[in-house]
Amino acid sequence: MTNNPTPRVLVIGAGIAGMQASLDIANAGFEVVLVEKLPSVGGRMAQLSETFPTLDCAQCILTPRTVEVGHHERIRLYTYSEVEAVTGDIGDFHVRIRRRAAYVNWDICTGCGVCQEKCPSRVPSEFERGMGRRKSIFTLSPQAVPNKPVLDPAHCIYFQRGKCKACQRFCPVGAINYEQQDSVFEERVGAIILATGYDLYSLENMPEYGGGKVPDVIDSLAFERLLSASGPTAGKVKRPSDGKTPHEIVFIQCAGSREPERHKPYCSKICCMYTAKQAVLYRHRVHEGQTYIFYIDIRAAGKRYEEFTQRAMEDDRAIYLRGKVSRVFRRGDKVMVWGADTLTNKQVQIAADMVVVAPALVPRPTTRRLAEMLSLPTDQHGWLLPLDSNTHPVETVRKGVFLAGTGTGPMDIPETVAHASGAAAQVLKLFSRWRREGSEQ
Repeated sequence: MTNNPTPRVLVIGAGIAGMQASLDIANAGFEVVLVEKLPSVGGRMAQLSETFPTLDCAQCILTPRTVEVGHHERIRLYTYSEVEAVTGDIGDFHVRIRRRAAYVNWDICTGCGVCQEKCPSRVPSEFERGMGRRKSIFTLSPQAVPNKPVLDPAHCIYFQRGKCKACQRFCPVGAINYEQQDSVFEERVGAIILATGYDLYSLENMPEYGGGKVPDVIDSLAFERLLSASGPTAGKVKRPSDGKTPHEIVFIQCAGSREPERHKPYCSKICCMYTAKQAVLYRHRVHEGQTYIFYIDIRAAGKRYEEFTQRAMEDDRAIYLRGKVSRVFRRGDKVMVWGADTLTNKQVQIAADMVVVAPALVPRPTTRRLAEMLSLPTDQHGWLLPLDSNTHPVETVRKGVFLAGTGTGPMDIPETVAHASGAAAQVLKLFSRWRREGSEQ
């Protein structure tokens, strides 16, 4: 370690884990460099409607944190950016960060939204999981922090055909710059926290559930966007194929999880609870609707979690079917679900209006790249490995590098926040020791 360590921390990933760790450290008086791949902060939680088991509004919990992160004087925020290289050691890491060209001068952009209103191009929105559409120049959501748009050259009419320039013509401050290039920044930090988050196992990997090709079979995150008041349907549950209200929905849990023969052997931990939540919220919106939930067994181990699943069964009349689904296919305007109820030992066939699949949680592709860059081990599935999962759950084999949140494996939001605060505490302990040693010299 250097004789003059730098009491600054690099946090990679600005989901709820990265933001919690950043705010804990910044509020303790130390500088934070926060890097996020997407154009705005918030991560997966920004896509949720409500949280279990309290059914609190996810945005109501998240927005104060995103705003604080965006305006905190001790947090240097790099959005639309990725870490390209890390050299050095604890106390003196040298980091190269590349910010992708947004083709918008964020220094003068006011976030007025005129460019998005005037853009004629509309493409499927990744944030809405394909349930809605966005413009070629866009922000991820109405609550985006920072509230600055980025231009997608892959779908921009000007970049593809050399015509249009509507966003540039109508921008009142002249912020659109089609010649903008990527920017590279160098930062020096003393510690690093990885808060890389998770992805969902693709439906295309699961032909038994339609392989992502059967209309009105969607994943759980897409259904969250349908439930969200800020989503593409303003909270009204509608089938993607025809916009009709579904009156019978089948939820399939453990899709790709706990299936070592074909998919992932591990439990994804949060699916039982968010499926119960989605069944409850669906009944709040479609009072005459009926839900069916296929499950292997219910794992609801958190505080008030078991009571919440009982509420879904008793108050909101969700029908739980213990068994696996063997086939999902289209028949007319219905989605046919064939499965088995192992408690009654009977075959089950349901003609549903919509099917919601709860896929396995998997690491983001960038997680393995960062692990290789920092010489960190991962398990066979790509999750980051702590030094010791029992006694050192946030530390790694490399001194000065810490872990936060679901980059290490599936977690719910409370556990993620606690894990991130644990990582922040270890960094603060390190910085405090350096400060004390520096004052003694």
